[in-house]
Amino acid sequence: HGQERDTVKYWQNGEIRLSVIGFENQTVDDPDMPLRVISYDAASYRNEMNTDSTINTVNSEKKSSRYPVVTLVLYFGHDHRWRHPVNLKQCLEIPDELDRYVSDYRINLFEIAWLTDEHVSMFRSDFKIIADYFVQIRKNKKYEPSKETITHVREILNLMSVLTNDNRFEEACNSETKEGGPTNMCEVLDEVENRGIAKGIAKGIKKGKETGREEKQKEVALKLYQMNMSENKIAEIVDSNTATVHMWLQMEKDK
Repeated sequence: HGQERDTVKYWQNGEIRLSVIGFENQTVDDPDMPLRVISYDAASYRNEMNTDSTINTVNSEKKSSRYPVVTLVLYFGHDHRWRHPVNLKQCLEIPDELDRYVSDYRINLFEIAWLTDEHVSMFRSDFKIIADYFVQIRKNKKYEPSKETITHVREILNLMSVLTNDNRFEEACNSETKEGGPTNMCEVLDEVENRGIAKGIAKGIKKGKETGREEKQKEVALKLYQMNMSENKIAEIVDSNTATVHMWLQMEKDK
């Protein structure tokens, strides 16, 4: 891992910076997480000191105020809870005689999939949708999508794609820029399912071509017909002709 955070936000009151809030998104529990967090926080404090140096070269009497750095570790694993150290001392092999001299450093860990329903309901941002997804997957092994409107569709779908390692969310995100794109998770999963069907059909066509089996083309043609597609379009997709497609469909009707 490099010395860059996943996300950083600045908490400000007007022009006065009150704090730096860093976010680390984890899909696996990292045994070195306390070491990573302390290095990120130290880099932020170093930046505060460097800012002082810049200001002092212009006006030696002016000094910026110090502000705290807070890092939140968001763990999205749902198969098991966090199993590794949550503070610095747990990462180190410390001789007993040195223990009292070693400063500890604890991470702020949030196990998203283990939040209660009450906690999830308290979120007011799009993060509520993400938290609800992982809680449901952990508890029920399946997800019943919410009809709650997503404010930042592209950002949420990109994050879901990363956290679930499922590129279909990212592909559904591409349709968000088009008129009528998904606005809630029900519509998102409909888009994901439709793309899965389309890919399955394309895969079936390819397999049919490779094996030269007319039966596979016929099977795909019937599926497309059930989706109210015209015979001309079906013939184009299955790489056949309209007469053959019409014959297949007629044979199916006569059964």
